[in-house]
Amino acid sequence: GGVKTHLLVSCVSSYNHVCPLGPALLFVKTSQGKEEGRRFYACSACRDRRDCNFFQWEDEKVSEARLAAREEYNRNHQPSFTHRQNVERYENFVLLPLSKRRFCQECQQLLLPSEWEKHSDHQFLCDISTAQLKSPSQLLYPLENKKTNAQYLFADRSCQFLLDLIIDLGFRQVLCVGTPRLHEKIQSKASQEDDFRVRSLLLDIDFRYSQFYTEDEFCHYNMFNHYFFGGEASRETCRKFLYQDNGERVIMVTDPPFGGLVGALASSFKKLMSMWKKTEKEEMPVFWIFPYFFESRILDYFPSFSMMDYQVDYDNHALYKYGKTGRRQSPVRIFTNLTPSMIVLPVEEGYRFCAICQRYVSSGNQHCEICNSCTSKDGRRWKHCVLCKKCVKPSWFHCNNCNCCALQNHTCEKTDAGCFVCGKAGHKRSTCPNSELNTFIPFGFLMKGQRKESLHCFYGFLSLSSLWHLFFFPSGISGTLCNMV
Repeated sequence: GGVKTHLLVSCVSSYNHVCPLGPALLFVKTSQGKEEGRRFYACSACRDRRDCNFFQWEDEKVSEARLAAREEYNRNHQPSFTHRQNVERYENFVLLPLSKRRFCQECQQLLLPSEWEKHSDHQFLCDISTAQLKSPSQLLYPLENKKTNAQYLFADRSCQFLLDLIIDLGFRQVLCVGTPRLHEKIQSKASQEDDFRVRSLLLDIDFRYSQFYTEDEFCHYNMFNHYFFGGEASRETCRKFLYQDNGERVIMVTDPPFGGLVGALASSFKKLMSMWKKTEKEEMPVFWIFPYFFESRILDYFPSFSMMDYQVDYDNHALYKYGKTGRRQSPVRIFTNLTPSMIVLPVEEGYRFCAICQRYVSSGNQHCEICNSCTSKDGRRWKHCVLCKKCVKPSWFHCNNCNCCALQNHTCEKTDAGCFVCGKAGHKRSTCPNSELNTFIPFGFLMKGQRKESLHCFYGFLSLSSLWHLFFFPSGISGTLCNMV
């Protein structure tokens, strides 16, 4: 068999397992049916070592000189301004007349007049209006690499639907984890309408938003290891937000990077939920927005969740658009621990209520009497396979060689492959009794003396140049990470 890399939970990371991109995670390489390989620490965000080459064996002894060099390197790779400094800069910026409000597009930074000369050879926007300042996700460019966008931003249709749904369900506190456009819509309405009672707090890895929001409105946060870059002060801000009005009517809405490790995300979300938890049996209400093909992985960690049929679309994604049909429809859905019948989907878009399933479904999702469920995941009408004893995609056909349904022109594979860990049949790696790989605990400790604002990236989606823009936008630096180990 092949070799795979998995996350581990064997021990808690010490302070020296930190790279410029944040706290490290513990991994192990395993070969099918064989014992675990040697364990190692690597960057929690970048899976490409060309972006972050932090690597350390778990049992490796690191010299004091190497640790000191690593600490120095990390200290030198902090944002140019703290969150507090950015708030003060914003307060000065809004006092300027419109003709003196400039935004550097290259550095992604609001400019004060004293800084114009330094950015004279950069492209910049002039006459930045109050409306633009209230919509930073439209002022800032989405960070991207050659192949795909790192940041997908809700289209107004989906953003408005989410806000309307949140209001209709009676929620008044919205913890926005990686959902800047929803946060800015809430903040904008709250500043314009006196009777608008919904409030929000944004937790996001993109430090550029600290230019537009106070410490009570934005926390620099890494959702892959539950790491607050602002330290205990930021963590307390989040805790206080969750406990306003005795923690009633709070919901978390999160839209993680689609290529992220589900186990790492789930661990962080459980920690956020535990910050709110009032009793052992209660769960903080959650909307987790993610592609439908991750359903089984999400349910592994959150059995109480169910997937809604609503198709979430994005402004800056070529494929994830509303109105497409067949296989071209957006695969992004809402996973929630709320009762499905409470989630009312827009009838004008073709959604209807299934009285048997007690939930809203898409127009093409027909109820299967054999499965006793509306089984479609992708918006198309699925068909029931008697041999597989379940519904499958309309383009799939039963293969007698594979003993399951698949595309008609697929390549048949062996069906006797067992668990990747122990090699035995009857279960998968995630449920193997001989493995601890089905659980995950992140490792998040600062190095001694390290500043609270720490460099990070968008979980393997960003090019290196985008990383520099994300965390060093005030000075417009670009460059290459050097070898730290």
